[in-house]
Parts: sequence; C-alpha cells; structure tokens
Amino acid sequence: MKKKWMVFVCLLCLSAVSWGCSGGGSGASTETETQAVDAAKNGDAKILTVYFTMPETDGTDAVSGASRIVENGDVVGNTQFVAQQIQDTAGGDLFQIETTKTYPGDHDALVDEASQEQDEDARPELSSEIDNFDQYDVVFVGYPNWWGDMPQAMYTFFDTYDFSGKTIIPFVTHGGSGFSDTISSIETLEPDAEVVSSGLSIARDDVADAGGDIKTWVEDLGFAK
Repeated sequence: MKKKWMVFVCLLCLSAVSWGCSGGGSGASTETETQAVDAAKNGDAKILTVYFTMPETDGTDAVSGASRIVENGDVVGNTQFVAQQIQDTAGGDLFQIETTKTYPGDHDALVDEASQEQDEDARPELSSEIDNFDQYDVVFVGYPNWWGDMPQAMYTFFDTYDFSGKTIIPFVTHGGSGFSDTISSIETLEPDAEVVSSGLSIARDDVADAGGDIKTWVEDLGFAK
C-alpha cells in the first residue's frame, strides 16, 4: 500500500473544516516526502500547477453557470480560478490541460457528454503539451468532479506523463461530492509517485470567495514562494 504524505497533517485536518479537504490516510512521512517539503521551503523544488477546467458559457444564472465565475469581466472556470490562486502563492509554472474536442457550454449538455465519456472509458485527445515535464518535482493537479470521477481527459493526461518520483497534490472543485474516489484513482494510475491524500476540495458555490483559504492552505503545506 502506498505510503501517504502526512507532513503538516494536523494543519490539514483543521483545514478540512473550512475548505472541505478530503482524503485522509495513515502512515509516517517518507524521506522523499520530507525532502520535497524541505526543497520547496528552500526554493529548490520545481513546481507545476496543472488543471482541467470547462467553464459553462451558456446562460447567466448560477445554475447554468455552475462551473464558472466571472473575474474582471472574464468567464473563468472554477478549477482555473483555484489553480491560478495556487500558482500565485506557490510560484512555479501554470499549465491548462486542453483537448482537441470542444465540450458543450450548456450545463445539461456538458454533464451528458461527461457521462457518455465515462460509459465509453474514453481517452479524449489532448491538444496541449508540457515542455520538459521531467524537470518538475511537485505537481499540483486540479480538475472538476464529473459524475463522481475525474473528467476522462485527466486519464489521458496521466497516461501521457510519467510521474515517477514526483509529488502529486490534488485539488478538486465539485457540486457536493468532494474528491469521491479520485485520489485512489490517481494512486493507481501513478504508483511510483507520492500522492498527497489530503488534497484541497472546494464546492463550486464557494470558489469565488476561497482565495484567502487557498493561499493559507498552500502556505500551511510549506510551498509558499
């Protein structure tokens, strides 16, 4: 069984009350995990924040726009907003996972498309590529929860890149389901990575006001620049 990263576990457990962090797990911190935190504190770790987001562009109310917020007049996906806040605090690079296919902007059509992809165990083709992925030590990975799972594009992403020896810190936006079993899925897909079991889970209705909480979470992890 994969060892879980328990650095700052007390702080993270307290964070769960305010930010909806989910996950858990047990076990002592490994030497690799401790080195990753120390490297980040010393500014030595190469940090990447990646995310998949799909803002619903049709309609203007909170229901039809459930996966988006408006920031400075621009429509921004919930997961994109969280990713930007993480990168602002942790530093490093920011990368959006994009697909060659275009997803519907309507909420109902989007969830139907997501359900069909899950039924087919689809692997949507990616249109974006990370340059020199091997250079990164710590990767924050974000996605929305679609039907209790990651979007199928995330499976393509994990199939594409080798995370061996890297630390993965998941974060998710959702309509009430939190992470579901997605952290376990990531552990299965990337058995040679250290997957942080206590990631950041934020309900979609809370995203717009979560900037301060996100910043504190990253700082408590020890990855503030």
